[in-house]
Amino acid sequence: MTIESSKILGGIGAILLVIFPFVGWPTGGFAGIIGLAGAILVLIALNGLANEYRERRVFNNAMYGVLLTIVGTVVAVAIFVGAAFGMLSVLGFHVSNWMDPGAIQSAFQNFDWANATVDINALSPYIGAAVGALLILFLCVIFGAFLIRRSLNTLAEKSGTHLFATAGLLMLIGAVLTIVAIGFLLLWVSLILLTVAFFQMKTTQPPQTAPPPPA
Repeated sequence: MTIESSKILGGIGAILLVIFPFVGWPTGGFAGIIGLAGAILVLIALNGLANEYRERRVFNNAMYGVLLTIVGTVVAVAIFVGAAFGMLSVLGFHVSNWMDPGAIQSAFQNFDWANATVDINALSPYIGAAVGALLILFLCVIFGAFLIRRSLNTLAEKSGTHLFATAGLLMLIGAVLTIVAIGFLLLWVSLILLTVAFFQMKTTQPPQTAPPPPA
């Protein structure tokens, strides 16, 4: 894979990552496929560039960062869903068949929320689990962004396209600030910068500075 082909793949993948938050409603679950495809294309591009620049950190750090984010998200969602089911059970909410959307809708419509019995002591373990799930997700997103930033910093150094480093820094700041709404906006802007950085890449390797002669 050449620098030119990696540049194109990375740019396309980054574009998919930019647009996938906005295609959720019209495409349903297909939005997740678009986001996953974008991440895979970017990783393929980074692997090609790592080979061209003979620097495996470009790919390895990004791969570990993406995997950490995905694993953290899956674990957090699983814990959160389990906690939600547990809280509904404590409240006396029962569904005959969770695989039947009609049964779920009927249960929600017929449940008497005003007279639901709330036992704080019984709910507290599930509330704690939900908070723990959010903490796991938050930490995984931050450490994942840190690793991706290291990858982009190395790529900026090797390619001479310093916008990669800017995108990585903004991504890390956005990950830290996901506790508030502006963090998600910064993450999205960082993906735009990543797209621009890929398309701005030069297709020839920058000249390497020769080491100084031994004294």
